Amino acid sequence: MLQTGQALAEAMTLASDEAIHIMGAGLSGLAAATILAQAGREVHVHDARDDSGARFDGDFQGIENWSSDTDFLDQMRGWGLDPAEFKLTEFHEIDVICPEDKIRKAWSPKVAFRVIERGTAEHSIDQGMKRQALAAGANLHYKSRVKSDDCHIIATGPKGTSAVAYGEIFHTTYPNHVAFHFNDKLAPGAYAYLIVVDGIGLICTCLWRKQKKSDRFLNETIAWYDKHYPDLDRKPFKRVGGKGDFTINNRYFVDGRYYIGESGGLQDFMWGFGMRYAITSGVFAAHDILGKGDYEKAVRKHLLPLVKTSAANRFLMNRVGDRAFSKIVKMWMKDQKKKGDGLPFIAWMFRPDLLRRITWGLFGKAMLKKEITADGRKIWRLPFRRALKRDQWVQGVEADAVAAQWDEIRRFGGNISFTNDSDNASIPTYSDDEE
Repeated sequence: MLQTGQALAEAMTLASDEAIHIMGAGLSGLAAATILAQAGREVHVHDARDDSGARFDGDFQGIENWSSDTDFLDQMRGWGLDPAEFKLTEFHEIDVICPEDKIRKAWSPKVAFRVIERGTAEHSIDQGMKRQALAAGANLHYKSRVKSDDCHIIATGPKGTSAVAYGEIFHTTYPNHVAFHFNDKLAPGAYAYLIVVDGIGLICTCLWRKQKKSDRFLNETIAWYDKHYPDLDRKPFKRVGGKGDFTINNRYFVDGRYYIGESGGLQDFMWGFGMRYAITSGVFAAHDILGKGDYEKAVRKHLLPLVKTSAANRFLMNRVGDRAFSKIVKMWMKDQKKKGDGLPFIAWMFRPDLLRRITWGLFGKAMLKKEITADGRKIWRLPFRRALKRDQWVQGVEADAVAAQWDEIRRFGGNISFTNDSDNASIPTYSDDEE
């Protein structure tokens, strides 16, 4: 009979000299390792790559601050994690762009979200979490391949593909800025965005439907920002990419192992925010092992309702186009004007309510595909959807110029890092004869 999470925690607390092995040195694995090592446990973290953050390449990502009433940095400090170890750039205001190209301002007196950098740079969140794990006494083993059967915590990255993202990184004199863009042509079923932090910019498009000649979406997106932000002064030097794997798991503690972060499918289905879920799940697993909680119960109480809400939102977004996106933005701005704060509207979108519970119950799981993983777990994965007829178009003259600019930069050393984005193959590509 399988032990419950609490039963295993009690057993492991009694065997306090037993080393704990974690598979994956990403945010969730390092968070768990830090908490455990701070409690005096012997911890070994194994990662197949040569460093934490090596599957990223200077990408900007956001840590949201709306899924809970508690500021996430305060939560981290309460757990014994120090957010001062990595660079954070706070934003109270962002541009929200409708498909008809109207730019509106979303604003909050509170911090709406924080932009951080992923990768191996010293100021990245990956390296900041790594330093904390080492300082706590955890043992980190890079280029170390282990079997999941030999580990207590599984914290590896995405295995399948539900969506992909393509971006261009550039130097700029433009001030710090964030723009969030609803446009079903530029970003099928999803969103595009611009982030500028301290002279470095990122323009990215996310594709929730698989496409042929997918670079045209990035070229068109860049051309759009060049036109509507003429002072952007873009000097590109790198193109990056990544993929998302969105799953609902049947259980999160299986055969004596904790599945945390993306390994447990703990990620936002709608907009891809996952770092808060990853770190939180790592803390929950560590607390269970230390006898301070039950991981399965904690995930189901605090994280799974948010994941299911985001999956319900994804179902709704999959069935709308630009007109619906425009209505969402108008509702957002109307609510902001009424309350003097744009954050409550986003909190409403992300937090569980009756509408999303009904949507999930009626339609949510129907859009997912049931799978049995290699280690025997039952999951439901969001499949990478087929392209629609409206996705078939040829990029315009301005996008052609963007592509030509990048070809020239690439010849003189511009880097494309689309190959190290996951534990399996790189971002999938599709030939002209493939569905």
